Amino acid sequence: MRGKRCGTMRVIAGTARGKNLQALPGEDITRPTINRVKEAMFSSVQFLVPGARVLDLFAGSGQLGIEALSRGAKSCLFVDRSAEALAVVKANCKTAGVDRQSDIRQGEAESFLANIRGPFDLALLDPPFHHDTVAAVLPLLAAKMAPGGVVLCETEREADLPEQAGALTLVKQYNYGKIKVSRYERGEEV
Repeated sequence: MRGKRCGTMRVIAGTARGKNLQALPGEDITRPTINRVKEAMFSSVQFLVPGARVLDLFAGSGQLGIEALSRGAKSCLFVDRSAEALAVVKANCKTAGVDRQSDIRQGEAESFLANIRGPFDLALLDPPFHHDTVAAVLPLLAAKMAPGGVVLCETEREADLPEQAGALTLVKQYNYGKIKVSRYERGEEV
């Protein structure tokens, strides 16, 4: 079902609203987030996004980071291991007019997180399903999040995620058919 819709996606809101974005064909490298899930994700962080420093880890087509930039985020760091996917991210950022606020880098999530500074106000994770990837990267990501920062993770519904990962605490989970979105927050420092 989703494979047929992988050719194009649209930015939902903000300065790039209605712009068509491309994705690689099939779901081997990218699996675009469906619009109702994307809308729910951004509704839950609508007051955090303006001016935010965003990390789009497992960027795929870049649609989540581009949506954040379209809605007023200050900057977005897009990370993916696939050079093909990053070429699509670059083209999509240009199409959406957000290329100046975009930093696009190739790398494996875990090694990349070990070597970047941050902090990020919002991290968007949409990794390949059925690999327990989110549980593996959350502890590394926790140290890169700003106080009060939010991590939104899109996983398969049956994914087993920790209640706590370093300074991150699981605060909510939403189910959309076979998809689960989990919200982690980093506490404010005292």
